[in-house]
Amino acid sequence: MSTKWCRFQKDGKISYGRIDGESVIAVDGSPWEASADTSTRHPLSSVKLLVPLVPRTFYCVGLNYPEHLIASAKHRGVEPVFPKRPDVNFRSNNALCAHEDPIIKPKDAGELFQYEGELVVVIGKQGRHIPREKALEYVFGWSIGNDVSERDWQRGDRTNWRAKNSDTFNPMGPWIVSGVDYRSMTTLVRLNGKEVARFPTANMINDVETYIAEVSKYCTLQAGDMIWMGTDGDPVNMKPGDVCEVEITGIGILRNKVVAEA
Repeated sequence: MSTKWCRFQKDGKISYGRIDGESVIAVDGSPWEASADTSTRHPLSSVKLLVPLVPRTFYCVGLNYPEHLIASAKHRGVEPVFPKRPDVNFRSNNALCAHEDPIIKPKDAGELFQYEGELVVVIGKQGRHIPREKALEYVFGWSIGNDVSERDWQRGDRTNWRAKNSDTFNPMGPWIVSGVDYRSMTTLVRLNGKEVARFPTANMINDVETYIAEVSKYCTLQAGDMIWMGTDGDPVNMKPGDVCEVEITGIGILRNKVVAEA
């Protein structure tokens, strides 16, 4: 049975919660550790949903879907080369923002300002040297991410420190869902209500199990870490005023509006 977990703010107080229909029940502790329902219940519509997880370590995956890898190579004028082994990068927590929060486009960002709809893996327990066949035992649940990217910066900078890590460039949410199978999901992206991407979520070059096994060879995975698993397709540009929705079936819809930096 699936369960939705959130992190919310109500009357200035921040809490984790378990979503029950149209209500949210505040819980003591974090969902992936010892937690218990409290007697506090709110209408879901009355709370502000926050980023469902502020991770200990924010791992991310690049060029992990075939069509996106091929499109990226075409834009760079090179032949596509599929990775021989998993490739891991990191993101900064300052880039996180919540469902319905604005994506702020910096004043000097160019036209190539694009979405990337991604599956987010939330780690539920500590592990090192995790066998691939046991990797999913270390997953607490799944969420949705939008890895916003400024492509000119991405090509020009030595690292992705601003191209993918600027404030608000990583919307995530609206919640975490446990007890579901990512291999049966579909990822969709809509821009101003128009579908601009659709792909099987599991159509990865290297799957979730492979990445968990690979990362844990060298880095101890901790409860509360997360891994963003990459995107597919050839994203189109976003501009201020656009509304981007990333939907992953079985999880929900992450929605954010693009606004210009003041």
